[in-house]
Amino acid sequence: MKKTLSVLLSLTILQYATGQMPKITGFFEKNTEKEFGLESAFDKNLSKSSIGETIKYLSAKPHHLGSLTDKENAEYILGLFNKWGWNAKIETFFVLFPTPKTRILEMISPTSYKAVLKEPALKEDVTSGQSGQLPTYNAYSADGDVTSELVYVNYGLPEDYEILDKMGIDVKGKIVIAKYGRSWRGIKPKVAQEHGAVGCIIYSDPADDGYFHGDVYPKGAYRNEYGVQRGSVIDMSAYPGDPLTPGSGASKDAKRSDRLTAQSLLKIPVLPVSYHDASPLLAALDGPVAPDEWHGGLPFAFHIGPGKTKVHLKVEFNWDIVPCYDVVAKIEGAVFPDEWIIRGNHFDAWVNGAGDPISGQAAMLEEARSIGTLLKTGWKPERTGLTRLHRMG
Repeated sequence: MKKTLSVLLSLTILQYATGQMPKITGFFEKNTEKEFGLESAFDKNLSKSSIGETIKYLSAKPHHLGSLTDKENAEYILGLFNKWGWNAKIETFFVLFPTPKTRILEMISPTSYKAVLKEPALKEDVTSGQSGQLPTYNAYSADGDVTSELVYVNYGLPEDYEILDKMGIDVKGKIVIAKYGRSWRGIKPKVAQEHGAVGCIIYSDPADDGYFHGDVYPKGAYRNEYGVQRGSVIDMSAYPGDPLTPGSGASKDAKRSDRLTAQSLLKIPVLPVSYHDASPLLAALDGPVAPDEWHGGLPFAFHIGPGKTKVHLKVEFNWDIVPCYDVVAKIEGAVFPDEWIIRGNHFDAWVNGAGDPISGQAAMLEEARSIGTLLKTGWKPERTGLTRLHRMG
């Protein structure tokens, strides 16, 4: 890779030295030099220290959807766009956003174990113990209180259930436990529900997301034994966005459907856990030994169940309608104003969100800042640029 890159750079330098400008797809040759000059000016405006400062500011406090800090961040971003010469505004929508009030996971046989369901604060991370943080959960899980035998379903994908069928294992009426990975998290409970499962547990296995790949946090970058992947499990294959206003904007006075009949909401309870909490459950499973490729990174043989291992899963939510602040920033195109180039990102987070989404948000804001600097030189884009910053699902 390094050798190839060196050759390409050498060729580019040679082309500049000999007056042979590289071609750019979509540009006439006479416009190539101008475009390279514009891109060079854009790149020179970018600052990694500015990106770092933005990340620190926007992730300083928890800022989940509808929170006071979420609104403060929206207003801060709005101010930046206006300062940089964009035409910016905030559009506010009102969306369904559940937050947990009850989370219980316990093994009741063959032994007892009550899941911790908590990420301990770390002295190395001053933000890890802040108040106002959402607990570990999967948004848009159904409320539920179920007790049943446990079945391990690998990554919980359709092909995994085909293997279970061949083994004569049925998950109907059972609680399944699946590994994060190989698909979007919402697929796992959706497929479990379709096969008759009454509950779904999702955990991060260290073979995919932990010590198999390097040192865990805070020593390294990988997930430690108490780390939990939060996130939505809404059924986006039904429709994206607010579950109660399919096909229309979730304005304050929008017509809303009944939550219990909303097509994109699951009908079974779902809970994400750490591999610390998953380990006792998986270790207790009996039944057939799992196929080799199903084994994770925990230090025991993986069995599938069902059998003697029974668990109790209970989750309840506050089903609130909360404000969703959509920052919209626009620069009118000078030549083709009806042709839009759209960029987007979200800025609310399950907790502080330095990695997701603020790292991407900060990079996009730096692009907007650089474009604003170019505007001050008299340059105008030919096409309309639009940036929407929001979150739903």
